[in-house]
Amino acid sequence: MGVRYSSLSLCSPTHQNHQSFRLATFTCDTKQKSIFSFYPTDKDRIFNTHYRRVSFFPITQFSICGLHSRIGNLKCGRVKEMETRQGIATKEALDLQSVDQDLVQKMVYDALVWSSLHGLVVGDRSVQRSGKVPGVGLVHAPFALLPVSFPESHFREACELAPIFNELVDRVSLDGKFLQESLSRTKKVDPFTSRLLDIHSKMLELNKKEDIRLGLHRSDYMLDEQTKSLLQIEVNTISSSFSGLSCLVSELHRSLLIHYGERLGLDSKKVPGNSAVIQFAEAMAKAWTEYNNARALVLVVVQSEEHNMYDQHWLSSVLKERHNVTTIRKTLAEIDAEGELLPDGTLLVGGQVIAVVYFRAGYAPTDYPSESEWRARLLMEQSSAVKCPSISYHLAGTKKIQQELAKPNVLERFLDNKEDIAKVRKCFAGLWSLDDSENVSKAIENPELYVMKPQREGGGNNIYGEDVKETLLRLKKDGTDEDAAYILMQRIFPSVSLTFLMRDGICHKDHAISELGIYGAYLRIKEKVIMNEQSGYLMRTKVASSNEGGVAAGFAVLDSLYLT
Repeated sequence: MGVRYSSLSLCSPTHQNHQSFRLATFTCDTKQKSIFSFYPTDKDRIFNTHYRRVSFFPITQFSICGLHSRIGNLKCGRVKEMETRQGIATKEALDLQSVDQDLVQKMVYDALVWSSLHGLVVGDRSVQRSGKVPGVGLVHAPFALLPVSFPESHFREACELAPIFNELVDRVSLDGKFLQESLSRTKKVDPFTSRLLDIHSKMLELNKKEDIRLGLHRSDYMLDEQTKSLLQIEVNTISSSFSGLSCLVSELHRSLLIHYGERLGLDSKKVPGNSAVIQFAEAMAKAWTEYNNARALVLVVVQSEEHNMYDQHWLSSVLKERHNVTTIRKTLAEIDAEGELLPDGTLLVGGQVIAVVYFRAGYAPTDYPSESEWRARLLMEQSSAVKCPSISYHLAGTKKIQQELAKPNVLERFLDNKEDIAKVRKCFAGLWSLDDSENVSKAIENPELYVMKPQREGGGNNIYGEDVKETLLRLKKDGTDEDAAYILMQRIFPSVSLTFLMRDGICHKDHAISELGIYGAYLRIKEKVIMNEQSGYLMRTKVASSNEGGVAAGFAVLDSLYLT
């Protein structure tokens, strides 16, 4: 449900506005734990694997742990103001223009070595088999060389929202009538949403109960420069990616600042710890335990070609090493061919019992090229396996539901606590249906202040700028129900800062903006909530001239926070 910023893809070879250079050398008791999961005194400790390092460091919850009181501004270089193309004055806490280029080259070299040694990698799309065969065609994941400055107060605010949104998603998912009615017009014009609603309807007809409800979510935000407000972009309820690689980027940045922070005027302890993969694995393991079959497996539903498989493998690795839970990876087509539903609801895939189904595919129409994939989705939904997400959780994360929740008095239907309602409403950006003629007219007059969003995930789907005006005028002229496939959203304009962006071994210096994602883990067994907490964070940074924000889609790089 994203509100992005501008117009061109990140680090595109044809982009003329950034500066690039190659290096010459290469073409739980959380209340008792510290927020900082890496300590300078432990920098020389020997760990055989990244998993052992992650296991050693404490699990953290940012919203309740003791952060340092007030953290000052970055020290390196002067603080200067600049004018963006939209005329918004922004400040750079760290003046990268003044950073010595020899120092940058050293950091780039060390960062690329570190990434290779610690598994901060993705599949190289230029290598034919890299998305299918592990270990073939690896390249470092796109990342920012240094963490991005972010106000501690807004970070705390985002962390405190995570458990509230976890509960909100669960309660919305239980209201089948609300989901069906809210998406009824969308169903008529969006075949993908229609098929999802059909599965949901069948579950309602069967009175299918999910006694074990597991949600691994991520709520994404931008900090609006003009209002200084933290505004939500979307809630991801399916395939909330980068829980594995985001932890590694935080650790990479702490490592770089331990070695170079004094010369930069930066303190490694101001990069908050990130235990997303540990806490996601813990939630999944608890759901597996509740299923109560020691021989059962976790099924990871994947795309046939997945260049981001290593982020997924981190979660599987932690599940196995920390909880002795085994995972298998199958595409929807393979599940259709190998899947079987026993009379008692047990799901078998390849003859093996499945306790938990974890979707890292199935969120886009392209994941369903034939009826085979839809049969697999229905088969899993009918089973007694724990679905992450269930079909109702999936629908609760759609753009239309986000827009419906922003209407007056709707949150009160699902949340009881008035303070929680106020916190959620405060973070909502402007959201409107396209049958709101007043705001549609405003968007036609000032399209640069709005973004149109279809019911899609994965990046690259939204409509910006003059295209908003043209699309709205066309829909108005056609007079069809196609407008129900979209929502209209306020565009957020975050601050811009100069950043070093790493992609394919090349360092690009460009003006960039960032987006904060807060992970949340939720587990409920019948009426008892077993787990409801924020579970780490994801920072993504992209050049200011890029509308879209997906890392896997090629628009952004992974980043971490430097709390100010």
